Amino acid sequence: MASPELGGGDGSYDFHLRSLSAASRDSAAAADPASDPNLLQSVRRVCEMCREAKEARDEMVARAFPVMSKLFQRCAAAPTQAVASTGVLLLTILQFFLDFGEAVLHDADGSLKTFFRSCLSREFADPIVAERTLEFLVANKTKILSSFPTLIPQFYPLLLKLIASNGERLEKKFLEVLPLMMSAGSFLPLFLSLMDLPMLVVALEKVERSSGTLIGSSIATIQKSAAPEMLLALMDEAYTGSAIEDSRGNSGSDDSSPLDLADPMFLDLLKDENDGIAAKHWISPTISSTLQVAVNSPQSDRLKQSLEMAPRFLSLYFAIALRDVNDSLLCALIPVVMSRYAAMFPDKVFSFEVRKRLSDFILAAFQRSPDIIAVLKKPITDRLGEAHDNPAKTELALHLCWAIGEHGAGGINRKDVARELFENLELLLYENLATSRLGLSQEPGFDSMGASSRKSSQARLLCFVVTAIAKLATCHSELLPRARVSLAKVARSRTSDRRVWQRACDYLGLINEPAICLSVLGPSTAQGNGPGIVDWCEGGTKMVAHVPFYLLAEQKGPPFHDFSFADLLPAE
Repeated sequence: MASPELGGGDGSYDFHLRSLSAASRDSAAAADPASDPNLLQSVRRVCEMCREAKEARDEMVARAFPVMSKLFQRCAAAPTQAVASTGVLLLTILQFFLDFGEAVLHDADGSLKTFFRSCLSREFADPIVAERTLEFLVANKTKILSSFPTLIPQFYPLLLKLIASNGERLEKKFLEVLPLMMSAGSFLPLFLSLMDLPMLVVALEKVERSSGTLIGSSIATIQKSAAPEMLLALMDEAYTGSAIEDSRGNSGSDDSSPLDLADPMFLDLLKDENDGIAAKHWISPTISSTLQVAVNSPQSDRLKQSLEMAPRFLSLYFAIALRDVNDSLLCALIPVVMSRYAAMFPDKVFSFEVRKRLSDFILAAFQRSPDIIAVLKKPITDRLGEAHDNPAKTELALHLCWAIGEHGAGGINRKDVARELFENLELLLYENLATSRLGLSQEPGFDSMGASSRKSSQARLLCFVVTAIAKLATCHSELLPRARVSLAKVARSRTSDRRVWQRACDYLGLINEPAICLSVLGPSTAQGNGPGIVDWCEGGTKMVAHVPFYLLAEQKGPPFHDFSFADLLPAE
């Protein structure tokens, strides 16, 4: 007696298999193979029956595979003018290939790439296809990571177009797929693409306005990859600090003309596959004019959502990078992060949120591997030299000064690097003292708000520079004489901001007490031991008498602070 799975009648395995076989041979349906709504139902039922079968499973899979394969190829080759969406049907067939491919010795890698190139490239803006695609990737992420580890990193630009088109509705599912996009070959360009997500939305909307709906035709043009040249240039920038030359920087239309669909910058934003290091869009006149129009126009819902999603995507990206990525890739990424600190979509809230994540990542990377500071000495000194170009670069310089001092320029053994970075800090200090003098001779109320803001920013920068000089000299004692000279110049300067002057005086007094100075200003990653040196990590086991009373500034009477010592000590 035949098994129930193979029995005849409506709804049986044979019935659905005959329906699929007929559809795969029907020449009349070749122009729109997914137009029959019963086709998807038959594919689903065949998949379910194969999963539920026991004794006859191998026979059922062997009979169904040729039919499924032929139907998949016909749907994938459907003309772009087809009315019905093939995305959900192809994903259902792909699930069959992943579930039963081993039984028929079928490698699904080619089928998966065919789906991305022939279907998703045309239907990424379809909300149903987009959602089903993300669900498919999430459901099969273990198998994809083990059997097809390069698939998602290769097509991550297409998935970014998917989320850019569909917005926050799919954000939760996209966050589950984002870790799959990260590999050695996609790590650097993925960061740039996440930074440019709002720009991608602007480009998609320009295509939509000029060509109609995004669904139905591929808008990406795969260009010849410049990955090897760009990768070499990027690594050169990372380790030597030399600038990356962009041969396409002058391409594109002039500022007054509309976005050219054939412009290289435009095509790079809208590509479907990862072909290496992304181009530097921000020096292109085409992108500059497009950004100007976007800023002066009302923001669409999709653009607003991308401005909110991109910082959250970057948070996950950096968390994975700090957890899983080796120091070599971090050394390549950090210069790129610093170069993009002042180059991003000009929205105030977006810029604030992204810069916070960029600075947190840089400091966390230095905390994890202080040696990176020594490796990236040249890019760091270049950024210090740009401290006054704009407020964003000033803010970046503040964080770099803090990191240099906090980690002793990479450690106690990095004396040559420490000396060079110290010289750059000295130069930054003397330039500020000699040029601006903070304008304290002007009458109150005479200064403009812009000049007042610059004074405050300069004073804040000098506070960080003075602190970094004192900390470097504490870690590397051979720099102490030069540090005393630098701090003394600030202390004797009557035109210095009072905050800067006070810090210089405090540090001059503190470095005269070496043991206490090492406790307070010594590098957190290489704390020494000796009489009078306090290990703050052991503060929970110390008595109050162990706290250096120099910190109390010789105050008399009741405590001048409103906190307890428990607030100063690390939590358990």
